Amino acid sequence: MTMQKLVRFDWAIKYLLRNKANFSILEGFLSELLHTDVKIDAILESESNQEQERDKTIRVDLKAELSDGEKVIIEVQCVRQWDFLSRMLYGVSRVVVEHLAKGTEYGEIPKVISVNIVYFDLGHGKDYIYKGQTHFEGIHCHDRLELGEDEKKMYPETIQGVSDVYPQYYVLKVPQFKSKIQNKLDEWMYFLKESAIKPEFRAKGLSQAAKTLDFLRLDDVERRRYDRFMDNLRDEKSLVRTHYIGGREDGRIDGLAEGKIEGKIEGKIEGKIEGKIEGKIEGKLESRLEVARNLKEMELNPIQISKATGLSIDEIDAL
Repeated sequence: MTMQKLVRFDWAIKYLLRNKANFSILEGFLSELLHTDVKIDAILESESNQEQERDKTIRVDLKAELSDGEKVIIEVQCVRQWDFLSRMLYGVSRVVVEHLAKGTEYGEIPKVISVNIVYFDLGHGKDYIYKGQTHFEGIHCHDRLELGEDEKKMYPETIQGVSDVYPQYYVLKVPQFKSKIQNKLDEWMYFLKESAIKPEFRAKGLSQAAKTLDFLRLDDVERRRYDRFMDNLRDEKSLVRTHYIGGREDGRIDGLAEGKIEGKIEGKIEGKIEGKIEGKIEGKLESRLEVARNLKEMELNPIQISKATGLSIDEIDAL
């Protein structure tokens, strides 16, 4: 039996999952990841949640409550950029500053949980899910710094240790997942990678996702929007790959650009390059501008970008 065609999770976050009626999908995903029930209270109004058609980093900030009653801010983002680790730091810092009301004591800052879904080959490591926390270790005694009794009085009861004060980071490396299902979180990882949900899956939120994210249920406007999104991804893969190969052959790519591109694009840009390179740009200016922005952020110079996209130097400088 052929599995139904579902839209990609990163596109769904941008256009479908911000609807309160669909919160149960994100709640299910986050509950399986954090191993505790998550209840989303609201999407926070901030710069990060402004809908931008051409924003390649898809993110949403959520005000939520965990099963123990702790109030948290959860930032979910699907990343497609090389300086991804710095993007994580910026995102968490911005969230804290934006949502610290005037007159609020620092001890009242809610914990921030940063969930990062990456669709390209990131760093070196065998696992496909990583968790990061902040700890302080003595350089002489090698002991771990803990909260004193006076410090504990300044924080809610949910803050039990120093690491609880600081953000938690989760990194989900989608391409690294081998589609071997061992638990309910792996069922979510399978969906993130394959945009498909097997009938036997029982993870929280997936049954609702199977209904809401069905491509055939989209209206005409949403289908066109999704097709544009997928076209842009394919064009980006093809152009960067073509530019990389051409640059290597005639020496146009300088050392810095080559170092950033090499190894990232060999088979894995935003997950994987699926077999044959699909790309010839068919004249869509919007798509070429999107690709040019991506290449510019990878620090390729205007001449290289112009050769890859067909745009003029003035058009590239104006981006």
